Amino acid sequence: MTGADNTLEAGSAEEAIDWLGRPVTCNDCPHDEIRAEARCDLGRTCVRDQRARRIDRFFAMNPGEADHYLDHPYFEARVLAAKYASIFLLTALINDPEPDVRAMVARRLPANRVTHLSHDPDRKVRMVVAGRLEGAALVSMLNDSDYWVRLVAVKRAPQDVLPIAMSDPDPQVRREVARRIKHDVLPTMSFDPDPLVRVAVAARLEPVQLMALVGDEDLRVRYVVAERGTPEALFQLTNDPDPEVRRLVRQRTQGPLATAPKDGNNNKPAT
Repeated sequence: MTGADNTLEAGSAEEAIDWLGRPVTCNDCPHDEIRAEARCDLGRTCVRDQRARRIDRFFAMNPGEADHYLDHPYFEARVLAAKYASIFLLTALINDPEPDVRAMVARRLPANRVTHLSHDPDRKVRMVVAGRLEGAALVSMLNDSDYWVRLVAVKRAPQDVLPIAMSDPDPQVRREVARRIKHDVLPTMSFDPDPLVRVAVAARLEPVQLMALVGDEDLRVRYVVAERGTPEALFQLTNDPDPEVRRLVRQRTQGPLATAPKDGNNNKPAT
C-alpha cells in the first residue's frame, strides 16, 4: 500500500487518526451493528482510520460495505473499496484522479474494459494493463515510453512479435527478449552491446553457434561458452585471459572430468 500504510502500525485506539488527522472515535460511527458483531475494532479494523491496513481489514471482514465507499474523498479508502466492491460498480472509477484507484480498477475489470488504460498517464496503471492485455493490444505496449511497462509487456507478448523489442533502448528489456525469442532469431542478438544480454543469448544458443562468442570481451559470456561450447570452442578458449574460464575448459577436456556441453536450461547464472 501507499501513504499512511508506511507508518508502523501500533494497533491502539489512542493512535486511531482519520485521513484529515483527527482522532477517530466510535461515538459518531455509522457502523453500530458491525461493531456490535465484533466485525470492526477501533485502532485495528476500521474504515475511518487513515492507515490502509486497517481499512483493508475492515473491508475484508465486511466486503458488502465496500460498495458504499467508492466515492470516499480519501483515496486509500477508494482503492480498498475498489478491491472488494461489486465489479459492476467499478466503471465509475475508471477515470478516478488517483492512479492507485485506476490501477485497482484495471486489475479487476475484464481486460476488454480497460484497454484504453494502456495510454494512462501513470506507469503503474499501464503496468497493470500490460499484465492483463492479450494480442494486438498488448503488442502495442512494447513501444511504451516507460521501460518497466515494456518489460511487463515483453514477458507476455507472443514469441512471434518479440523481434520488435530486440533493439529496445533498455538492456533489461532486451535480456528478457533474449530469454524468450525464438531460436531461429536468437543469433541476431549475439552482438548486443550489453554483456548480460549476450550472456542470456549464450545460455540458449546451440553449442555449435557459440563459436561466434569465443572472443567476447566479457568473461561472463566466455564462461558460458566454455560451459556449453563444442570442443572447437573449448580449443579457442584454452589460453583465455581469465583463470576461471581456463579452469572450466580444463575440467571439460581432461580425463574423467570431461563433460558434454550443457543445454540452454542448465547454465551457470550470470552475476
